[in-house]
Amino acid sequence: MEWLNEPTEWREDDDRLTLSVDPETDCWRVTAHDFVQDDAPFYYREVAGDFTARVTVTGAYADQYDQAGLMVREDESTWLKTGIEYVEGSQQASTVLTREFSDWSVSPLDDDPESVSVRVERTGETVETFISRDGESFRMLRQGYLTDAETLSVGMMAAAPTGEGFEVTFEDFRSSERRG
Repeated sequence: MEWLNEPTEWREDDDRLTLSVDPETDCWRVTAHDFVQDDAPFYYREVAGDFTARVTVTGAYADQYDQAGLMVREDESTWLKTGIEYVEGSQQASTVLTREFSDWSVSPLDDDPESVSVRVERTGETVETFISRDGESFRMLRQGYLTDAETLSVGMMAAAPTGEGFEVTFEDFRSSERRG
């Protein structure tokens, strides 16, 4: 595993990664806000072909747009992030699909769960995102075209675009390649 935008404070113990998300970090491209930002911490490995990745996320979300989950990335203009995003005082299941321009979707979570599990499945150029409250029953959030690149960076990301930063813990990160 390696870092893109390594955070100031982080630690890894067995299958747990805990980090303090630095303030004013994000990944976003142009849409609605006319800016590009690509400085959110991302801890990843390279994965070739089709794959499934998943992680369980627990965050101390407090400020507008605090976020944590999985990222799948080809480069600075082609990527996907999915997980929890704190919007207007509550947790939202969130997916941002970016191909030059970011395309954001959210779905409210009524009870601000302590932890959620997030899964991404890639088949060819298609990616699907899923969320689960119990780590076993997943519901699909989004399906879309990402890229036909053979190898992508896959891992955990978090950002605090508007706030003071927050602490997040990722547990049981797994990625597995699938062959036809």
